[in-house]
Amino acid sequence: MDHHPGFLALVDDALTRVVEVAPDDLPTLPGHRLLDVREAEEFAAGHLPGAQHLGKGVIERDIEGIEPDRHRTLVLYCGGGYRSALAADALQKMGYADVRSLAGGVRRWKADGRPWSPGT
Repeated sequence: MDHHPGFLALVDDALTRVVEVAPDDLPTLPGHRLLDVREAEEFAAGHLPGAQHLGKGVIERDIEGIEPDRHRTLVLYCGGGYRSALAADALQKMGYADVRSLAGGVRRWKADGRPWSPGT
């Protein structure tokens, strides 16, 4: 997917503050919560095993009710790692101390042949 320069600049800025985690590193993050920030229909079509859906459009509004522990490791992902980086940046600004973005998102995950939970 081609993205516009303004969007990519916004993502690049967020990535100066957000830690990306490689798929291979997920098992080294004990107790992490995996959040899919894609749209509901994207999540319904399939997602990473163990992921919970919390769309980017509502994450700031709903995160405190879903995860009140601001020190728990949160790993966010989307299709390519852009929306998750923006959402992770927002959560850090809200005081969440250990928020990460899955590098490459779903596209990298699937390209690597990793497990996938099919949609309903």
